[in-house]
Amino acid sequence: SYFVWLNQGKESLVADIKDSADSALLHRILAKADVFIQNLAPGAAARAGFGSAELRQRYSQLVCCDISGYGDSGAYSKMKAYDLLVQCESGMASITGTPEAPGRIGVSACDINCGQQAYAAILEALIERESSGVGAIVKVSLFDGMAEWLAVPLLHYDYAGRIQGRVGINHATISPYGAYRCRDGLDVVLAIQNEREWTRFCEQVLGDVALAADSRLESNVARVANRDHVDQLIAAAFAELDQEQAIERLSAAGIAYGRLNDMAGLARHPQLRRSRVETPSGPAEVVAVAAQRSGKHNAVPTVPALGAHSRALRAEFS
Repeated sequence: SYFVWLNQGKESLVADIKDSADSALLHRILAKADVFIQNLAPGAAARAGFGSAELRQRYSQLVCCDISGYGDSGAYSKMKAYDLLVQCESGMASITGTPEAPGRIGVSACDINCGQQAYAAILEALIERESSGVGAIVKVSLFDGMAEWLAVPLLHYDYAGRIQGRVGINHATISPYGAYRCRDGLDVVLAIQNEREWTRFCEQVLGDVALAADSRLESNVARVANRDHVDQLIAAAFAELDQEQAIERLSAAGIAYGRLNDMAGLARHPQLRRSRVETPSGPAEVVAVAAQRSGKHNAVPTVPALGAHSRALRAEFS
């Protein structure tokens, strides 16, 4: 799954950069390249003759991107880093999960975020190169990327002395905004964003407009402070409704909602876009790239077998 997801449309070259001939091959490729990305262990690229500073001196147009766990300086720079470790080290796991226990984000959030941060920074460097004519060195770490995602809870701690609690499938600072069980055992996730919506929700979904004027519920601040009471009111109302009945009421009241789906639900979701790719073990239907561009019509991408283009690339850069 990882290989198919990440290697669509790429060319695959197998090379041993510790071998002098393969090292020379990579340098010939770099002489014509726009971008060089590496995430080897700290210092390994430089020891092999492919450190960013050295490459930038040799190839002035090159944009070099170094991806690491914790950056190339500081006490943590030599530490091994994997996604779950960084989720824990950064504090992300401490605000994820239920009140009883922290939890891991269910996908490799640190890895994915770091790649997207690198992608954006590389594109900025390429745009700048259009006017300057020279490349740049981009450095991105898993820790820095995750710390940036944690800006809001960190600022809450720095300036309000408050550590965000774990609230499961609920919003930490908005109420009601979370999942509620219906009579048929299915869940509905709803979100109230302002007091007009709260009043409509009380009247059209809960069936008691007087709740909107209750001092314990009249503002988001009050509802967050009395979250247990809010949840009990909604749970009691939804216990009398099947999921589709609850959705009908929410839709009629103009309240944002969603279903608490699993992967089976995503697989058959009417909004899921898929695309076909050719892989070494046969065709696969994968999730389509999120961004859609006008006038761009790609051919069916291929996921190459390991080393599928080694001979052609060696010939091209011989």
